[in-house]
Amino acid sequence: MEFFLLVLLLLGIISLSSFINHLLPYIPVPLIQIALGVLLASLPLGMHVPMDPELFFVLFIAPLLFYDGKNVSRRALWKLRKPILLLALGLVFATVFVIGFLIHWLVPSIPLPAAFALAAILSPTDVVAVGAISSRVKIPKTIMHILEGEGLMNDASGLVAFKFAVAATVTGVFSIVDAGWSFLVISIGGLAGGAFLAYLVIRLKIFIRRLGMEDVTIHMLIQILTPFVIYYLIEHFHFSGILSVVAAGIVHGIYRDRDQSPSYQLQTVSRSTWTVLIYILNGLVFVLLGLQIPAVTGEIFHDPLFNNWEACLYIFIIAAALFLLRFIWISSVWILERLLKEQVQMPSFSAIGILTISGVRGAVTLAGAFTIPYVLADGSPFPERSLLLFIAAGVILATLLVASICLPILARTEKAGTEERQVELERTAMLQTIEAAIQAVRELMNDENRGAAVSVIANYNKIRNRISLLSGGYPEQIRQAEMEVRMKALDAEADYIEKLVKTGQIDRDALFLAQEYVQRIRLAITNRMRFRRLFIWSLLKRTLFMFFQRFSPKYQERVENRRARTKKALQLRVIMAKAAIRFLKKQMTPENESIYLGIIGEYNDMITKLKQAKTGEDHTQFNQAKRELQLKAFQAERDHIQTLYEEGNITIDIIRKIRKQINIREAYWEEKTIH
Repeated sequence: MEFFLLVLLLLGIISLSSFINHLLPYIPVPLIQIALGVLLASLPLGMHVPMDPELFFVLFIAPLLFYDGKNVSRRALWKLRKPILLLALGLVFATVFVIGFLIHWLVPSIPLPAAFALAAILSPTDVVAVGAISSRVKIPKTIMHILEGEGLMNDASGLVAFKFAVAATVTGVFSIVDAGWSFLVISIGGLAGGAFLAYLVIRLKIFIRRLGMEDVTIHMLIQILTPFVIYYLIEHFHFSGILSVVAAGIVHGIYRDRDQSPSYQLQTVSRSTWTVLIYILNGLVFVLLGLQIPAVTGEIFHDPLFNNWEACLYIFIIAAALFLLRFIWISSVWILERLLKEQVQMPSFSAIGILTISGVRGAVTLAGAFTIPYVLADGSPFPERSLLLFIAAGVILATLLVASICLPILARTEKAGTEERQVELERTAMLQTIEAAIQAVRELMNDENRGAAVSVIANYNKIRNRISLLSGGYPEQIRQAEMEVRMKALDAEADYIEKLVKTGQIDRDALFLAQEYVQRIRLAITNRMRFRRLFIWSLLKRTLFMFFQRFSPKYQERVENRRARTKKALQLRVIMAKAAIRFLKKQMTPENESIYLGIIGEYNDMITKLKQAKTGEDHTQFNQAKRELQLKAFQAERDHIQTLYEEGNITIDIIRKIRKQINIREAYWEEKTIH
């Protein structure tokens, strides 16, 4: 029961971290989750979650890397193989030697092999942490592909180097030849084994499908179990389990792209399931990391043999050295590439800075550090084990903080301080929120609420067109296009009425009413001032006529005739509006969809109002459906504008202004629906 409550508590913390990030989007989620983990571990609840490195790798790292391998761009991975390998292999081994000697020089009590072990476990970057931090800033795609490829590959190289360094510390024996040969065998065995097992899993799923078993549950269960089984089997044969799940993910990605007849339901369930699973695993990784920090730091802070300020200074120097070495390595590689190939363009300082700062250390580093044994082969304690864990945890936090502060500065999009640029950003954001609302309504549209959905979409199309007009986006062309479409719709109404006359479905009196209505609307479209004068004169004439008719002996009879004539006119206008809608739907294309949907929405609104004018008509269901859809649309606007802000596409001033506009429109709409 305690374990179950612990799991519920951890899941609750993950949900709380998302809520906090929604309120404070400039703080990366990993830092919030680590802070909550530290807070939870510091509370006097008697809670202790031991770090089991083997379980941690198979339970968290395996599915995360499998998912990343399945979704990584394989074309980009191959195209950028040189910089990726130079970072994932070359930089890792350079880090082991350079940082290893630095650690031994800083802390002479740490033997050189143990210093190499710490440097090795500090060498892998955390692709999960980088992805979480970079989700709110604009990182160029090429740089992001390099970081993803590096994160997928350098875990294996760093852990292999770490194992050999630890073995050298424990036994006092080390052979560079044996280490190099073992690294090749472990790496190639992991890649080949993972790819082969992934192929067998795919053949199993195909076999199950050919048996006619399209059960989504079975296929999803196989998908979820795949990374755990492959990692465990490959590690059992002493190959790289990390590289095996990366290779398995890539093979599954290739199969997914080539599969011509996948179940749509399976695709939907798979995407949703993996999204939730990866969200939970990512959160648990950083919460568990935070839970370990108080125990790791407390051992150093409470030990009188250690100087706390010196220990913190070690972290600062080592973290700075890691960034400096990474910067020098990346710059040197590009300079060397440019010397060998003159056409290679030197990247900007900003690009090199992004690659450098993105060298964030994470859960793999801490989990690997916990595998450091307590004793050596002769039974003596492992030298400075507590200090090694403290430095590893400190470097993780330091790199996360530096990346959180510096990445948004280096990777932010060019936001000119000019007023024109801000106006353009605001206009673009408003149009995108309108599109998000329209898309949300379309996804909810069905046969029962189709009329209400079209009405809501039409209102949003009016707003979109008005934004385009106010922004100076070819206003005359848009007005002209709208007028032409309205005139075509009126022609369709007139043609339909003439067909009804020819077939004898309506009489001449109805034809006269229809022609009078069409002529009046044409005048309203082409000459608004003349239409207004005509409308005012007709209204005045009708008022005077009704006033004098009150004194006529046949007043009641004429009132009844007028009601019948009005009812016939209403029925006729509904028929004409439906004919216009049918015509517009046939003429609508993706290019003119915005204008056509706006006019179709106007016709639908008119039909609704005309039907409501009839006695005994109840449109409660329509109004309720429209209300629900409109509320969903408002929420979609708010969600999208929040996403734009979290991704760094708009400023805080713009999001406040657009939120205010949404609130005003919602308040006006609520007022109108009440009355």
